[in-house]
Amino acid sequence: MAATPTPRPTASLKSADVVPPAPNPCGPALIRWFASGPPSVSNPIAVAYSAGADSTALLLAVHERWPDRVIALHVHHGLQTAADDFESRGRAFCERLGIPFSSSRVHAAHEPGQSPEDAARQKRYRALASMAQDEGAACVLLGQHADDQAETLMLALSRGAGLPGLAAMAERFERHGVVFGRPLLGLPSKVLREWLLTHGHDFVDDPTNADHRYTRNRIRALLLPAWEACFPGFRPMLARSARHAAQAQTLLDDLACIDMAQTGAPPAILMLQALSRERQANVLRHWLHQIAGAAASTAQLDELLDQVADCTTRGHRIHLKVASGFVAREGGRLVFLQPGNTPPI
Repeated sequence: MAATPTPRPTASLKSADVVPPAPNPCGPALIRWFASGPPSVSNPIAVAYSAGADSTALLLAVHERWPDRVIALHVHHGLQTAADDFESRGRAFCERLGIPFSSSRVHAAHEPGQSPEDAARQKRYRALASMAQDEGAACVLLGQHADDQAETLMLALSRGAGLPGLAAMAERFERHGVVFGRPLLGLPSKVLREWLLTHGHDFVDDPTNADHRYTRNRIRALLLPAWEACFPGFRPMLARSARHAAQAQTLLDDLACIDMAQTGAPPAILMLQALSRERQANVLRHWLHQIAGAAASTAQLDELLDQVADCTTRGHRIHLKVASGFVAREGGRLVFLQPGNTPPI
């Protein structure tokens, strides 16, 4: 399916009626993001540019403020026939503006048991980080906005997520050695699209966004309008809840570091048993995330905590599936084993 070009609006204003064009709404958000902390703008500033509305508005704002520093990074996922058109239209748009354009093609097919969205996201971040490092970029800016943040929080709630999920998307984070930023989380999608249409800027619409087989698309099409009807202007409220969850998770991470200084890493079973069950769970989540980027399900973590509680003899064996590997007992400590490793006795 080919990408759907968004038509430019026609105008019939007389010269006396012409008013100064409205500024790009991404501009103030961009300034706030850079004012809140590093990185500096001495190096190139990369924008993850899909050729869609959100990344187009962001790319134009960065180009307006730092025309000699901006670079566009495009990831071709190869998951749909329209992907070739996205790439060619994005390249042509950047050529007209004189913006350097770099593209990377990835095989984003998902593994068994992995969601297609998660597989594509992980490979996209890796590709963006690799291109940014090749270009010497200070950071990679993402076009995710207030609607994306609301969708992420609703998706987390529907899955019974804990605080990391309810914290939704961070404004600033590091992955694969590169700083990523989301300066537009306070801006609704409608504001960005209206500005682009008013000023006649081209962008493409991804046809898969209308596919209701994807949970996020159903949330966007069905839940967000219902929330807007019941709670007008709800997006800042959901964003506030996400920030509260993020702050609470930061405190739990700090507590996990304090407790891990006592339990060690890998954690000593006896030292774990000296903590409350809730603090044991917090330490184990933190440890698994640190060593394997793994997140145990609620059922897996409950079973692991039960096994730790029952581990009162030297012969008690632990070998539990957690995320992509196994948590096992090795002497007096817990260890994380990748698939294929032989569990200790």
